Amino acid sequence: MTTVIGFLGSTLDAAKFGPSRWNKWRPTVSICMQEDLKVDRFIMLHGSYHQRLADRVTEDITDISPETEVVPHVIDFDDAWDFEEVYGKLLDFAREFEFEPEEEDYLVHITTGTHVAQICLFLLTEARYLPGKLLQTQPQRGIPQPIGTWAAIDLDLSRYDSIATRFAAATTESTSFLKSGIATRNTRFNTLIDEIERVAVRSRAPLLLMGPTGAGKSQLARRVFELKKMRHQVSGNYVEVNCATLKGDSAMSALFGHKKGAFTGASQDRAGLLRSADKGVLFLDEIGELGLDEQAMILRAIEEGRFFPVGADKESESRFQLMAGTNRNLMAAVAEGAFREDLFARLNLWTFTLPGLAERTEDIEPNLDYELERFAEREGSRATFNREARKRYLAFATAPSAKWSGNFRDLAASVTRMATLSRSGRIGVADVEAEIERLRVLWSGDSSSGDDAHLSAVLSMEAIKALDPFDRAQLIEVIRTCRQSRSLSEAGRTLFAQSRKAKKSSNDADRLRKYLQRFALTWDAINATQRANKN
Repeated sequence: MTTVIGFLGSTLDAAKFGPSRWNKWRPTVSICMQEDLKVDRFIMLHGSYHQRLADRVTEDITDISPETEVVPHVIDFDDAWDFEEVYGKLLDFAREFEFEPEEEDYLVHITTGTHVAQICLFLLTEARYLPGKLLQTQPQRGIPQPIGTWAAIDLDLSRYDSIATRFAAATTESTSFLKSGIATRNTRFNTLIDEIERVAVRSRAPLLLMGPTGAGKSQLARRVFELKKMRHQVSGNYVEVNCATLKGDSAMSALFGHKKGAFTGASQDRAGLLRSADKGVLFLDEIGELGLDEQAMILRAIEEGRFFPVGADKESESRFQLMAGTNRNLMAAVAEGAFREDLFARLNLWTFTLPGLAERTEDIEPNLDYELERFAEREGSRATFNREARKRYLAFATAPSAKWSGNFRDLAASVTRMATLSRSGRIGVADVEAEIERLRVLWSGDSSSGDDAHLSAVLSMEAIKALDPFDRAQLIEVIRTCRQSRSLSEAGRTLFAQSRKAKKSSNDADRLRKYLQRFALTWDAINATQRANKN
C-alpha cells in the first residue's frame, strides 16, 4: 500500500474550472495520473482558507484515480514563512499520525507548499519522524500535458543553514534522551553517546556494549530502542534477557522456543525470545555467558532471520536488531575457545565500551540528582540533602579512594539507603557519615565483607556493632532470604520450613515480621536497595 503525504499547491494546483484544466500540469493531481505509481491514499495538507480548492482537487483525483482515497488534513499557519511555527505544527502532525511502515510505503511530496514547508518536510523525513521517501514532481519538458514526471530526490542539506541548526538541536535532544536527561559532564562519555546516537538512527547492524557490571549497559540499550521506536525504525518489542541465567537445555528453549512434546515438560508450544523480538530489538546481556551451540544459532538468526525451535522440523522467522552487552573481554574469550570468532566478528562492527563510575567522577553530582528523582517517583516521597551533607557526600564520592566497584548500582543503592533512612526526607550530615561507613565496608575487600554488606545496607554501623555474634549470623541469613523471596510470606515459609512440618508455625509472615521488629527492620526497608538496583 502506498500513501502520499503532501501540501495542496495553492498556485500550482489551481486552475479554471472546465475542460481546459486537464491541459494544465497540476502536481497534486498529476501524482495520481502516473502509470508506474499506484497511490492508494493521499494525505492532503492544506489551510482552511483553501477548502474550496481542496474539494475541487479531490473530485478530480477521484475521477482519474477512483482507487485513491483522499484524506484532507487541515493545518493553518499564522505565518507560512515562519520556520519555527511551520516546523512545530508539522512535527505535531508527524507525532500524532498513526504510521504503519511495515504495512505501507510513504512518499513525502515536496514540490508544493512554501519553501519553508518543503524544508520542514525534508527535515522530518530525514529524521524519520515521517518514515518515508522524498518525492518530487515536475511538468514534462517541451510537451504541454498534465501528467508530468516524478522521481525520488536527494536534497543537499548544506544549502539550508536553518535545517543544519535544527538537525544539531535534534541530535542534542536525542543524545540527551539516551542519557535519560542527565547533564553528564565527562567528555569521553559524552563523545561515546554522540557516536551511539548516530549509529542508532542510521544502522540496523548488531551493536555491542561493553563495560563493567553496573555501568549502565542495560539502561542504555533500552533507551536506544525507545529512540528507534520514536523514529519509526522498529515496530516490535524490546526483549531483554540475561544470558548468565540461561543454562543447559533450557537455554535453547528460552531463546529459540520449542514444539510441544520436544522434551519432558514441554506441554505446549513456546515461541521463544527471538520470535518475541520480531521487528523489534533483542538485547542479550552478558552474551559472553552463552554456550557455543546457542552462539551458532544466534549467528544464523542474525544473518538469515531464521532458526529452528527445539523439536521443530520447520524453521521460524524473526527479523530483529541485536544488541548485546558484556563485562567480559570477548577477544580473550575467542582466543580461549569460549566464544565463537565468527559471532564476535559479526558483533564487532559497532562496539562501544562504557566507562565505570570511578572513571566519571564529574558525573556523580548530576547522577545524584537523577537518583533522588527516581526515588521520589518510585516511593512517592521526596528526599533532599542539606548543603553540608551534599558537600560531604560529593567530597567522599569523587575522591580517588572511592572505589564504586558496583558502579551506578552502588550509587543508586547508596541514594536509596540515605533517602529511606533520613528523617522527614531531609538527608543530613549524620546520614551521610553513616552511609560513607557502609560503603567503606562494602568496598573493604575483607572476607566478611559479603556478609557485612547485607547488614550495612539496612543498619547503621552503631547497630551492627551492638549485635552479638549469634544475632549477626542469624540476621544475615534472614536478610539474604528476604531478598531472594518475592514476598514476606514466601520468606517466612523458607525460614520456618521445619517448623511448618512439625506444625509449630501457624503464621510464618507474622513470625518473621516480629523477628525483624527486634532490629527495627521491615520487609520494605530490606528490599529498598534491591528495587533501586532493578530499576
